Amino acid sequence: MKPSFLSLLLAFVLVSGCSPRPNFDELERDLTSLTESFDGVVGIYIKDLTTGEEITIQADTLFPTASMIKVPIMLTIFDRIERGELAYQQPLIYKDSLFYSDEDITGEFKDSASVLLSEMVELSITNSDNTASLWLQELAGTGVAINEWLSSQGFEGTRMNSRTPDRRPDWEKYGWGQTTPREMAQLLEMIRTGTAVSAAASEEMYRVLTRIYWNDTALSQIPPTVQVASKQGAVNASKSEVVLVNAPSGDYLFCVITKNQTDERWNYDNAGAELIREVSKRLWNAFEPNHPYTQANGYMRYVGP
Repeated sequence: MKPSFLSLLLAFVLVSGCSPRPNFDELERDLTSLTESFDGVVGIYIKDLTTGEEITIQADTLFPTASMIKVPIMLTIFDRIERGELAYQQPLIYKDSLFYSDEDITGEFKDSASVLLSEMVELSITNSDNTASLWLQELAGTGVAINEWLSSQGFEGTRMNSRTPDRRPDWEKYGWGQTTPREMAQLLEMIRTGTAVSAAASEEMYRVLTRIYWNDTALSQIPPTVQVASKQGAVNASKSEVVLVNAPSGDYLFCVITKNQTDERWNYDNAGAELIREVSKRLWNAFEPNHPYTQANGYMRYVGP
């Protein structure tokens, strides 16, 4: 009979704090083998934030960001707030000319509706609202200002391409933005350590990144009782996710990005999404072997009665 969650939780309490760190050599071989069978290109970056150990699999290769570019947009917005050029709780006036997609919450607003800048940041990250994100991109000073901020922070590969002068060839190749698994993970690490813009700004951004609506890929393999900061991205031939897990035994960070996928279906079992789930599951099991969810293999997808 499968052990009850309460009995497993009691066992976890007794052994918590005793979990060894993963064997990174074994983990790297395991993940490399996983990527070799993938029909497309895969980049992975993993970091144990307790020990500093890393795993890099094409971690410095350029990939499309898709919606992960919304993290640099948010960072640049907070930089403008810190410099007094914007206010986090300032009201904005929505115009129909900003409309991008019927799927966006912001796109449902009435013309001349008043909304707070903080609400647009929330929608951009939490719901990945494209209308809100493009509005924020404009408020950040367009793609030029975002790329200048990234460059000033030492990021060489991560760039905004869409609606940015002189970057059309990059837009044609990568779409809205481009990045590497290492750099996208480093952006989350800066926020986690309080070194992105300011300590206070980093704290607020981290709070936003822990309230993600799109939780059916990497997040589905991590217990719901564990705090996770993340951002997801998806276009036809690329799936991506950057994740920082506040795990009981110590934080860990990873980013998985694909490109040139053969499987371009927008289904739950898309090959790129399945790969991200599997990487997330193997990492959780490696970092938290004694946790009740690991022992019970407690991952499930809710589809209703």
